[in-house]
Amino acid sequence: MPTKKQRRRQQKSRRHEYEYIYVDDEGNEVAVDPGERREEKQNGKTEARATKGANSRPRSRAGQKVIEPPSWRRAVKRAAIWAPLLVVAMMLINRNVSPMQWLTSALFLVAFFIPISYFTDSMAYRMYRKRVDRQPTTSKPR
Repeated sequence: MPTKKQRRRQQKSRRHEYEYIYVDDEGNEVAVDPGERREEKQNGKTEARATKGANSRPRSRAGQKVIEPPSWRRAVKRAAIWAPLLVVAMMLINRNVSPMQWLTSALFLVAFFIPISYFTDSMAYRMYRKRVDRQPTTSKPR
């Protein structure tokens, strides 16, 4: 249900009269027939609905972020992003150690990072599902 402010804006936009014109190939301004305008509008709406269908992501309620279910693929991608940073950190922390030991310790940390990342995602998803399930599906009329 629109708020009072939104209703006032809608009424204001309906009060003003608009002329629909277009410029033809010769540069002349030509008025558009209301019948043509309605046909274009109806055709546009049906096309928009057809393209919007299954490709759209689920909308969140009241601006909440939609959290996707956890996946190992996402956890591995996140680890691949952090792996070079871990190698650089190992280089800075352990300057007197060989580069092979830097890589070994960084890989060891990445091996722990992947399941921890997956576990964190699963906890966040469970909390999100609980929060969504607690909210009423229909709003109460005022």
